[in-house]
Amino acid sequence: MNKFLLDNIDGLSFSLFSNTLRKKDIKINGKRVNKDVTVYTDDVVLVYISDDILNSKKSSIKLDVIYEDENIIIFNKPANIEITGTNSFTELVHKEYSNLNFKPMPCHRLDRNTTGLILYAKNQSSLDILLDKFRNHEIEKHYLAWVYGIPSTLCRKCEAYLFKDNKKSFVYISNVPKKGYVKIITSFSVLQKNDDNASLLDVQIETGKTHQIRAHLAYMGYPIIGDGKYGKNEINKRFERKYQMLCSYKLKFNFKSDSGILSYLNNLEIILDNSKTFIEL
Repeated sequence: MNKFLLDNIDGLSFSLFSNTLRKKDIKINGKRVNKDVTVYTDDVVLVYISDDILNSKKSSIKLDVIYEDENIIIFNKPANIEITGTNSFTELVHKEYSNLNFKPMPCHRLDRNTTGLILYAKNQSSLDILLDKFRNHEIEKHYLAWVYGIPSTLCRKCEAYLFKDNKKSFVYISNVPKKGYVKIITSFSVLQKNDDNASLLDVQIETGKTHQIRAHLAYMGYPIIGDGKYGKNEINKRFERKYQMLCSYKLKFNFKSDSGILSYLNNLEIILDNSKTFIEL
């Protein structure tokens, strides 16, 4: 139910949904519910939230531009908003850039509660080029992950297999091939070790699958702090984090083939300022 409502109610955040559910202000087929349940076609869902609250939630998000030129924009995305869909980050971008002939479009994705750098194209030619560059691994994406546990090796490249359960919006990891599972590759290096058994990792993925970083790190025994889906609640409470501490903090353009009007971007590296990440632990 949460995904359905978050995708279809303009201004509804996960925290507001949780609070509304806790107060039993959601009805399904005339019955109040206080837990997340499955909804089916033809179910009647009523949600009691004032318009003032919804509008204030939506208007509170301000676009943070990290880099912009005539072809691309790179934003710093906050937590608690999807990249696409109803009431999404892309909708906010389209509203802010409504004067352009071409609506800026995202060239990659970030999970709802993953923060950091997100790249948008300002014209169709740039979009086509950048989508191709991401497919061919000619743009590096680096993530900061604050995890519980300290890896025994400073650098590691890990292969596994991932299965996506669309109904549950959940992925499963296996260390051996299985039917329906696809191969994933996740690499990390340890940037910082803390006395509280937490560490800061620089993470790269060669295969950009749904929830790959979150699920794969958790499978290896290093759950991301604050991750309510693949992490551990007792750890999240201990560190007082309600969103996964995962941030897209660096983009580097490593073009190895023709890049047309974007050739000037080659070798450009965009790094999010420390003050805009969670690097102060």
